[in-house]
Amino acid sequence: MKVWKTLEQKHPESEILKGVLDEADAVVVGIGAGMSAADGFTYIGERFNSNFPDFIEKYKWLDMLQASLYKFSTWEEYWAFQSRFIKLNYLDQPAGEAYIALKEMIEKKPYYVITTNADNAFYAAGYNMDKVLYYQGEYVRLQCSDFCHDKTYRDDDLILEMVEKQVDMKIPSELVPHCPECGAPMEKNKRTAEKGMVEDDAFNAQKDDYNAFLKAYDSDKVVYLEIGVGHTTPQFIKHPFWRQTRQNENALFVTMNQKSYRIPEAIKPQTVFLTDDIKETILNAHNN
Repeated sequence: MKVWKTLEQKHPESEILKGVLDEADAVVVGIGAGMSAADGFTYIGERFNSNFPDFIEKYKWLDMLQASLYKFSTWEEYWAFQSRFIKLNYLDQPAGEAYIALKEMIEKKPYYVITTNADNAFYAAGYNMDKVLYYQGEYVRLQCSDFCHDKTYRDDDLILEMVEKQVDMKIPSELVPHCPECGAPMEKNKRTAEKGMVEDDAFNAQKDDYNAFLKAYDSDKVVYLEIGVGHTTPQFIKHPFWRQTRQNENALFVTMNQKSYRIPEAIKPQTVFLTDDIKETILNAHNN
């Protein structure tokens, strides 16, 4: 087992983060909703209330996640909400400071990012998108709601037209997008527990590239850096990171989260808990 010199003494969390990244042969980053929230892109509070007051009044939703999963009775209402949601969380979302700082730290080493988020954060922050796997889809992409074929589409102008022309929480019927193959209504390309999502050729090629990267460094000093990942879908980031760490005695599992989650006994000696504010820790590590 290779030694991680950073961990031999106590340091502030930002120095620990910087130190293990500097020592690593490769870095695999798993990013969940907590990272975007730390950068101010929250799904609660004023950001939610000011953009969806009419929907909140009608449905009494508590947050944007609950709202985004709601099963609307018509496609006109579905797209009235989703177009506003996509504009806010993708088309208009600015670059996040923590995302930019993290990119500048990890790009010094071989790295790959996997995320369960579907916003524009990595594009806006200037990441090499050949090194980012959006495992749960992207808000801005469309797919056939009947999954008739494995292809996704993008039409930003249509989304913006939906936002502009909606009335009483409905878009005009003629703006509802339909599948070019079977004619079924289109929906946003986001994985759900019930249906999954359309996985096109680009997604599958990216997934293969990610898995090849994991294999290439499976015995080296690898930091599996988990940032803001909860327990809603642990099968995509959390559990695979645990497994990769357990199988490589030289690896570290570094988790940045203010919530505490159970860690398997087998990898506790290889686990580093960073519980301070995510954004502050990343910015301080970047500036050290």
